[in-house]
Amino acid sequence: MEEIEFILDSTKESMNGSIAHLEKEFLNIRAGKASPQMLGGVFVDYYGSQTPLSQVANINVPDARTITITPWEKSMLHPIEKAIMIANLGFNPMNNGDNIIINVPALTEERRRDLVKQAKAEAEDAKIGIRNARKEANTDIKKLEKDGTSEDICKKAEEDVQKLTDAFIKKIEEHLAVKEAEIMKV
Repeated sequence: MEEIEFILDSTKESMNGSIAHLEKEFLNIRAGKASPQMLGGVFVDYYGSQTPLSQVANINVPDARTITITPWEKSMLHPIEKAIMIANLGFNPMNNGDNIIINVPALTEERRRDLVKQAKAEAEDAKIGIRNARKEANTDIKKLEKDGTSEDICKKAEEDVQKLTDAFIKKIEEHLAVKEAEIMKV
């Protein structure tokens, strides 16, 4: 029984990891409001090494449509500007000599649909992660059955794994519905 508890716990942990990853990915899908996470994937060439933007500058959001980036070194203005352009986020950074200002454009209907597709793809990836965790758990349970654990106990464990899977898939669907509503809200 201890082994089965361990399998269920590690499966649950793995599934929670899929949900956490999905939530993190959803933060990168912008829904029209400016946020520092939008620039989370931007890496700046900082003296020859690729460094996350947040480690070479302060990123602030003074209002819902503006992001300001204040580099810690003035010489980093152009590399930061260049990195934002290379990241292809659909932003047009403006350099005023001290800061880089990004006006976040309102989303078009077409862009919103694209973002919903992107969110659905992320949700599908998370579901795949959940299913992989289920498959791994069922494989481990089958091994226990071969090693002499009673068939009834193993069947019950497989049912528990399926219940976990269903619950986590439902969580993903709920997260997706919330994100979809957020993206489509004008």
